[in-house]
Amino acid sequence: MIVVHRLKGEPFFLNADLIESIEGTPDTVITLVDSRRLVVADTPEEIVERIRLYRGSLLASADMILTGHAPQLTVLRGGEEE
Repeated sequence: MIVVHRLKGEPFFLNADLIESIEGTPDTVITLVDSRRLVVADTPEEIVERIRLYRGSLLASADMILTGHAPQLTVLRGGEEE
């Protein structure tokens, strides 16, 4: 689940696995797999970053369960390691 914000600013949780597409036209419109559409205040880039971090955290958690220790993570921003 990721947090997105309604146009008036109220946060709500959205199941990232249900997102089919995200458009910025100029409002951000999220289309879900069942064709429902949500208009949110967050930019498409912010939403994609939240999805990326959420899915990365799932992979890290699974790795920790399997190996018994936290994985060594490398953060990439703009193509450069931090």
